[in-house]
This record gives sequence, C-alpha cells and structure tokens, in this order.
Amino acid sequence: MRVQTLQAVWLRLAIALLSLLWASAWGQSPGTPYPTKPIRFVVPYPAGAGNDLLARMMGQKMAERFGQPVIIENRPGAGGNIGLDFVARAAPDGYTIAIADTGPLAINATLYPKLPFNVQRDFTPVISLVTFQYLLLVNPAVKAGSLTELVALAKSEPGKLNYASVGNGSFVHLATELFKSRVGIDMTHVPFKASPEALQSVVSGETQVMFVNVQASAALIRADKLRALAVVGQRRIPEFPELPTTSEAGLADFGFRAWFGIVAPAGVPATIIMTLNEEFNRILRLPDVRDRLDKMGGIEISGGTPEQFAGLIRDETAAWGKVVRQTGATID
Repeated sequence: MRVQTLQAVWLRLAIALLSLLWASAWGQSPGTPYPTKPIRFVVPYPAGAGNDLLARMMGQKMAERFGQPVIIENRPGAGGNIGLDFVARAAPDGYTIAIADTGPLAINATLYPKLPFNVQRDFTPVISLVTFQYLLLVNPAVKAGSLTELVALAKSEPGKLNYASVGNGSFVHLATELFKSRVGIDMTHVPFKASPEALQSVVSGETQVMFVNVQASAALIRADKLRALAVVGQRRIPEFPELPTTSEAGLADFGFRAWFGIVAPAGVPATIIMTLNEEFNRILRLPDVRDRLDKMGGIEISGGTPEQFAGLIRDETAAWGKVVRQTGATID
C-alpha cells in the first residue's frame, strides 16, 4: 500500500511539474488569467484605411475590458503579406494578433508564386468581424449613367478607360478583373499604394472607374464628386436605396464581398483563442459599436466561432483561386 501511495505522490508531482513547464513555454503562469501584458494588434495596411479604423475601434474596447494596452501596429506592403508574415513568425502566446481581409487570407495564396507563409498552416482563425458592401463608381465626367452604359462605352473604346485599385493583387484589382472578364471589356489597371490615393485619382479624373466600399465613398457620392452606378450583389442598400444592384443590371451571377477578421499565429492555446473570440463577439454586440458601424455605411456584422471563420477562409480561397486562374491576373 505504501508503494502505491508513493507512486501516486510522484505521479501528482510529475503532472504538476509538466503543467509548470507547459505554462512557462507560453509565458503564462498556471491559473494566470489572459492577458497580463500589452497585446500587439497588427494592421497589414497603412493608417487610415478601413481595416485600420476598425482595428483601432476594436483595440480601444479590448483595452478597456482587459485592463491592458492594445497597441495598433501598421505593417503595410505586398498586399498585406508583410504584416501577416510578421504575425506568422510571432510567439504563439496570444499577444500578437492581426486584422486581415480577403486579400492576404484568400487571394494571395494563388496570386503570389512564393508566399512566406501558408494561411492554413501558420495561422489560427479567431473570428470573422464584418463584411463590406461595394459600389461601382465612375468619375462624373464619364458619359455613363448606368452599368449597361459603362459597359457599352468601354466596348466602344477598348483600353481607354482607366480603373484604380489599391495595388497589384489587391482585392479591388481582382474584383475588377473579374468584372472585366464577366462583361467582356478592356480597361487599363492603375494601381495605387492605398485606398485614399486610389479614390482621389477617380475624383480628379486621372482614373475613371473603381469598385469602392460604401464607407469610403458615400460622402464623395453625395457631394457629386463621384457617380455610383450599381451596388455589387443582389441587395440594395439603405444608404442609396435608389441605386440598382449589379444583379438588377443583368449580372445575376456576379458578386463579391470583402470581409475582415482576426487571426493569431498557429499554436496559440485554445483557451486564449476562445477568450479572444468571446471578447470580439462581445465588442460586436455593443450598442455604440453597432451604431458606429451603421453610420460608416455598407457594413454587415459577422461574428461567430473560430471554426466558422476557418470555413470562410477555405471557401473564399478556393473561389478566388478560380478567379485568378480564369482572369490570368498577375501582380506584375
């Protein structure tokens, strides 16, 4: 009996020691609540972009709840790849996370011949935050008052119209190439480093066409500095209820969505992922957050589980991979 008792004691001591070593490996003491130090929140795009504004709003709410600073760190470049590569290489302790979108999480896997990371292998999905509704916009000087008229104009003058994007390989670039392929037109791509620059190029007339989200373009449309021709998809929007959809304009099978979500490095403990997931779901339910998102315009709140976000990433990677191959789009 004494031998069995000693064996039981040694077993409990061994388990306790392993628990301490495991906790030490992740920078957490056993029983210590997460977080206990500042969280680095990486935005793989320049300051002022839509996802940057979203991250700052979320980060403020996180800091208030957790009692720890949430540091927004912009790491733009290469279509979001630079920022995400930084996160992929970070310690898997829950203290480095990123807000990322359709481009680096779904499009770039096919578009870039050599990515420094693998989305499925190197990241843990946390939550899908929101989706953005897009509009087809033109400079007011363009002699087209509808999607049909724009297509006719582009066909009559192949390559003369310039379209803006936020960079080679960006979501807007691929979406416009999909549109060109679908309606059979030729327009010249003019890439810019950031959304404000691209949008201003359409306002000035340097470029003439661009797909832009409602939040970024609504004020310019109301000021008659841009003309909206259609809402992408099958549903009209309350911000511009008179604006027809691309489906109503005859493109029933044409549509795309830009979504934003949170990822962490692969290997972050499941308990921390769930803590983050619950926190972001909580923030998305806050009345003041929902009110701000409503006022931004054209934004649909998502939320949900890490598994649901992982499924979205898988599905969208397959869908955009087909677009890249069908259109022949490149980052050059």
